[in-house]
Amino acid sequence: MKPIGYWLNRTDQAITRHMNGTLREFNLTRIAWQVLNVLQDTPQISDADVLSILGANADTPTLSAAIETVLADGWATRPASGRLTLTPEGHQRLALVAERVDAFRELSMSGISIDEYRAAVDVLERMTHNLEPNTALR
Repeated sequence: MKPIGYWLNRTDQAITRHMNGTLREFNLTRIAWQVLNVLQDTPQISDADVLSILGANADTPTLSAAIETVLADGWATRPASGRLTLTPEGHQRLALVAERVDAFRELSMSGISIDEYRAAVDVLERMTHNLEPNTALR
């Protein structure tokens, strides 16, 4: 049996590769899609908060490039300096993206029960907490 680190890396790469392919028609990447979800959850959020929230998912240059992409493509706007929010069109387009993401999730969960999924997430969360003791469990 291969160690957990091997499967974590392979899974993350597979998720990213498949999500990027799924989102290509929208000119999005997995990271840009994550940025949009943060903006949807927290209108008028600061760039610094987006970077903080998604810091475990990508480095600052990658996240900054994703922010610039969603701004340039009209998904988001700056209602004030250093602030980000979805545009009305961004909200509408994100609803279309959600349909593709739901299909992706269904594919990725094939043969996996919700209890198995929850158990896997719980174990990974506890492992992370064990290795990052200053990180509060979410």
